[in-house]
Amino acid sequence: MRRVTLNSLSEIDTLPFDAVIDARSPTEFAEDHLPGAINLSVLDDAQRAQVGTVYVQESRFLARRIGAALVARNAARHLETALADKPADFRPLVYCWRGGQRSGAFAMILGQIGWQVGLLEGGWKSWRRLVQDSVYNQPFPAPVRVLDGNTGTAKTALLQKVAALGGQVIDLEGMARHRGSLFGLVPGDAQPSQKGFESALAMAMARLDPARPVLVEAESNRIGALRLPPSLWRAMQDAERIEVSAPLSARADWLQQAYADITASPGDLMERLRALSPFHSQAVIARWMTWAQEGAFGALAAELMQEHYDPRYARTKLRQGQTATHIFMTEHLDEPAQQALARRIAAWLG
Repeated sequence: MRRVTLNSLSEIDTLPFDAVIDARSPTEFAEDHLPGAINLSVLDDAQRAQVGTVYVQESRFLARRIGAALVARNAARHLETALADKPADFRPLVYCWRGGQRSGAFAMILGQIGWQVGLLEGGWKSWRRLVQDSVYNQPFPAPVRVLDGNTGTAKTALLQKVAALGGQVIDLEGMARHRGSLFGLVPGDAQPSQKGFESALAMAMARLDPARPVLVEAESNRIGALRLPPSLWRAMQDAERIEVSAPLSARADWLQQAYADITASPGDLMERLRALSPFHSQAVIARWMTWAQEGAFGALAAELMQEHYDPRYARTKLRQGQTATHIFMTEHLDEPAQQALARRIAAWLG
């Protein structure tokens, strides 16, 4: 068994292993895990609670005996299912919460088969320390450029097209699984945990070329329920900002397309409109809900932007005291127009 110490986040991309196995419980894994890891729990959530209760209320020996039996059964199941097709030269890296008994026991079993097993020193906790240092203690590693523009200017789509053209980009909304407004959460989806978001961001930061500028979309310091780390937020506040400008009609057309998943769910759309009640009169909310019921999504999108989003967007902290250095004008936001805009932005980004 080889003990592996991670000294930097970027090392995870170069480790000589075929798979990273997270031996923690499903709940621990769901909150955060190493990039690309698969979850093969040696104790599930209920079993972990059971062993912990015995440890506290009865005895350490009994808890370890029960835990060992459960680990052996779960390891056998993984060997007969998820690991059944692995070849003789398979090289897994195994970790648990702090590199202790769970991952150690599983790694020992895998090693007895003849596989070249790595065990992560310090487990997930060592990974988390590296992530925290990256996003909270270190300066942002590359020059930041901010892509701005009012709601409906297709900023996320443009960001993705700039990336496809070779631009260095971080898609914060993609990582946060949220489009940055009351209508931002895709119906049926959920945002990652704050820790999971920070891990994804830290890895994206570790993979940046520090000599090249990185383009990010203008955000507040929160995306849905998730907070942007201070180093990134400061870099965004200090960054050169460019702006996409398009007519209200073009923005309304794009918004209908981009949020088709919400307009296809009338109940969800109505619930989100009701959430705007503290900000607008009953008459305005009633009009918007009528348009939603009638399928008048163009009129709804246009007035939502004009009466709600544009005024609030103008007051965001990122815009206070800042003037865009370049404004990219467009009359349309269809696919050809977006491609043309992306080329102009990519050329400006360099």
